[in-house]
Amino acid sequence: MTKKERVLRAITRRETDFIPFSMGFTQQARDKAVRYFADERFEDKINNHFAGAYYAGEPIMIKPGFFRDDFGVIWNRTGADKDIGVIDKLTLPEPAIGSYRFPEPPAAMLRKICGEALASAGDCFTGAALGFSLFERAWTLAGMENILMYMLTDPQFVHDLLDEITVFNIKLIRVYLEYDFDFINFGDDWGQQKGLIMGPNLWRAFIKPRLAQMYALVKEHGKFVFQHSCGDISEVLDDAIEIGLDVYETFQPEIYGLQEAKTRWGSRLSFFGGLSTQRLLPFETPENVIKKAAEIMRIMGKDGGYIAAPTHSIPGDVPPENIEALMELFHNQAKYGGFPCGIGTAH
Repeated sequence: MTKKERVLRAITRRETDFIPFSMGFTQQARDKAVRYFADERFEDKINNHFAGAYYAGEPIMIKPGFFRDDFGVIWNRTGADKDIGVIDKLTLPEPAIGSYRFPEPPAAMLRKICGEALASAGDCFTGAALGFSLFERAWTLAGMENILMYMLTDPQFVHDLLDEITVFNIKLIRVYLEYDFDFINFGDDWGQQKGLIMGPNLWRAFIKPRLAQMYALVKEHGKFVFQHSCGDISEVLDDAIEIGLDVYETFQPEIYGLQEAKTRWGSRLSFFGGLSTQRLLPFETPENVIKKAAEIMRIMGKDGGYIAAPTHSIPGDVPPENIEALMELFHNQAKYGGFPCGIGTAH
């Protein structure tokens, strides 16, 4: 069974020879792992089941530590966050688009990225991702607190802004759909540790209609829809399924009861994640990482519908020993007993 075949079976909720898996890293975590494994190419040994192209606005350094993205947003990476950074100043400080002009997707660059990604993907399940795809793109331009306030005080501005973002995204998606990817992944954080940032009513008013439009385009081309959203989005998961969501990532065990989620949504939705970067990976021993991650995989992997993965790109506070332990578990699932589909090794 190829990686692509294994993932396809899993996300259509059929059991596989073993649970497919994925693991990604922040720059700090990757640097620590390279030193620990004494191998600049240690990621090749993970045997990830996914490959593809990613777009989140290509940043250009304007001075040391400061980067401007395609939307004109300046990101300050001089602090602790070296991967994304924090916004230096607002591009839209008032609830008016005014003279601001939205960029065009960099089609030539995107086509180059897509072609190279597919050429090197091997037998992986492939996807193309949009980062900051809707709510996040709006608040990076106007500020999170402001966007939440404007949803109540200046709703037309928010509608207009999200419409412009959606137009940009659809142009971007159409470029992705020129290529033979298996899925399109939308990145947009809506959740807090408990509940939605904007609440379900405002999500349905502002986010859902545009999301439905973008999902529909992907579905028309026979691709799977993945959605990344950190936090608790349980209030709107049924809505997302209704408009076409196939795979929810990232699924956090601090927030969702594993069996409850599997029972409530598991016949209609597949889950990606489940291995905590908040608690499990930073703080447990390698032995407990294997023990506890194996139990999560047993619950979530039953009857398919699960991709085993950390709940986010592994952060810099995770010991490399725990990365090694997770690799050991992924590669030798049957050894750790009782997986519903674990009958062999991942090598």
